[in-house]
Amino acid sequence: MMREEFRVLSPTAILGYGFPLASFEAGLARRPHLIAVDGGSTDPGPYYLGAGVSFTDRGAVKRDLEIMIQGGKAQGIPVIVGSAGGSGADAHLDWCREIVAEIAQERGLTLQVALIRSQLEKPMLQEALNNGKITPLGPAPSLEPDTLNATTNIVAQMGAEPLMEALGIQPDVILAGRAYDPVCFAAMPIKAGYDPALSLHLGKILECAAIASTPGSGSDCMFGTIGDDYFRVEPLNPARKCTTLSVAAHTLYEKSDPYRLPGPGGDLDLTACQFVQETENTVRVSGTKFAPSKHYTVKLEGARPVGYRTVSIAGTRDPIMIRQIDPIVDGVKERVADNFKDADLEYTLHFHIYGKNGVMAGLEPTPTTEGSHELGIIIEATAPNQTQADTICAFARSTMLHYGYEGRRATAGNLAFPYSPSDFQGGAVYEFSLYHLLHDVDPVSLFPVEYVTLGG
Repeated sequence: MMREEFRVLSPTAILGYGFPLASFEAGLARRPHLIAVDGGSTDPGPYYLGAGVSFTDRGAVKRDLEIMIQGGKAQGIPVIVGSAGGSGADAHLDWCREIVAEIAQERGLTLQVALIRSQLEKPMLQEALNNGKITPLGPAPSLEPDTLNATTNIVAQMGAEPLMEALGIQPDVILAGRAYDPVCFAAMPIKAGYDPALSLHLGKILECAAIASTPGSGSDCMFGTIGDDYFRVEPLNPARKCTTLSVAAHTLYEKSDPYRLPGPGGDLDLTACQFVQETENTVRVSGTKFAPSKHYTVKLEGARPVGYRTVSIAGTRDPIMIRQIDPIVDGVKERVADNFKDADLEYTLHFHIYGKNGVMAGLEPTPTTEGSHELGIIIEATAPNQTQADTICAFARSTMLHYGYEGRRATAGNLAFPYSPSDFQGGAVYEFSLYHLLHDVDPVSLFPVEYVTLGG
């Protein structure tokens, strides 16, 4: 006898990105067993992890959570958030907890909440480094003790096991720190006995919600169901549909190997995976396997401060200047270096030239201004403190504004500035300093679970 399918509602690609209320209500009407959402990503860069702030807006996150929690509480459906607060460090997790507490108080709810922390302490990591249990991931360099000490927040990417542990008390809400994207969707069906490979693969699709449909959207809902040897996905907005192409393509999303998807504790093997168009807007997937690793490994992420940034935004429409933009930039850099050669300043100076190679920089295959009638120019200076960054940016901006070049006709200024003041302080700058693997860990004890009651 076939058991009941496990049903999962994914409201949005990232908590705070929003979703149509009609789509969410259509998902609730199907009586899901779980409402889950991925809350974070490293895509916005290292600043948010290093500084301990969210890249999503608080009001937008509260709006999404309020709808999800009220809907889940009314039907007895748990709500799971992975990578809470965007990056999953303690500051991000506590930020998200405050929002949930606020919702509980304002809505008169009593919520049993499980908090799963993923931030790791440096002494433990230093010991692991000494024992050879931290290795680089991909092109990252070997971790040095000085780099470890300079890093502000360090998180480990948890697998499904800590969430399965937290589900034991049947909480209303689970807020997890940094988590492998699929596990907030996969942990509950795995705990209920459904196939881990299918559960994780479904989570891989649902983590980006309706992006895996066509037309895709990160701000709309997706519904998934898991059976004994398959899962299916479908959007909840009648304007969208899932196709074998859209679902298979999203399976390849953010992957370097089309058949292997590594994660905490093992790899998804997609060699025998099959995609079938079951209805006009529903795709059925089967054949996914899971290959457990011999030793449990998790990914470490960390960011460290490297200085302060000031930027100036300008544009030019002079065709003579546009044709000579490369030697002009080189000349401005040389003038800045000469002006401050005796000042003992440490700085970096970058010019981002949009209309030429502003998006891909040195990787741009066609770095030409031929045919460009205007260029956007961002002058970026970084230095050990904000004052020095301001100084370098201001001098580079004024030098470029009045720089003389062959064929120049006007002397009033080369650049158009859309804003006054023309220079913007960017504040602290961070870089990723840990992108490494931590080997031979206990997948549960590494991520402590705290149970709290909010509201009431």
